[in-house]
Amino acid sequence: MPIHELAALARGELVVAVDDLVAGYGEMEILHGVSLRVGAGQSLCLIGPNGAGKSTVLHAIYGFARIKSGTIVVNGKDVTRIPANDRLRAARLAYILQDNSVFPDMTVEENLLMGGFLLARPRQAREAAERVFGKYKRLADRRNHRASVLSGGERRLLEIARALIMEPSVLLVDEPSIGLEPRFIDMVFDILRELQESEGKTIILVEQNAKKGLEFAEIGYVLTAGRVAIAASGKELARDPDVARLFLGG
Repeated sequence: MPIHELAALARGELVVAVDDLVAGYGEMEILHGVSLRVGAGQSLCLIGPNGAGKSTVLHAIYGFARIKSGTIVVNGKDVTRIPANDRLRAARLAYILQDNSVFPDMTVEENLLMGGFLLARPRQAREAAERVFGKYKRLADRRNHRASVLSGGERRLLEIARALIMEPSVLLVDEPSIGLEPRFIDMVFDILRELQESEGKTIILVEQNAKKGLEFAEIGYVLTAGRVAIAASGKELARDPDVARLFLGG
């Protein structure tokens, strides 16, 4: 897709700019020249068939994939060659894993505090955790419970909340609905929407439930074979008959 078409979908201050990204794992090349644009407080959803490279885009932005060429700029900082652990501090970038990443034998509070591992003093992490508890009563009521007793939706909330401890401006969210019952899927997307609309978070997500992802996101990209095949507003993609036939069950 031409850069000017991608840029036209991004409004306001440009927060994430990926150019001609070639990346993968080891010697395996998954992305073949992916470019991406998203503005402050916007949301972008990546959809496409299995193996298209959707999660690899998130991995590359965060530093989990091997970048062969191209550039990644987040909040005005070129992070292309910065190690993953430093991207959160350098560019206020956080990654919410696809898999169940809570520590089941630790309490909810202890899990939250793990999100502040980069903070200079433990007190800072505790203050940040209290802010999160003030925001999410559901977690506050269970702060001393082991994470293993949480429902699937509560575990997902805990994963999102833990990412907020470092106060990132950009959230990379991999498959937020995976493994959740329908009632919890709605809850998780409501949480993400509130973070975007009330706190101005920029959100880039991969979502297996393409219909739900496109309903949520302002911008949608369809990836095929490691390339951006289509880019449009989420609403436009949701109405596209070819996209509906291939990805929305229509």
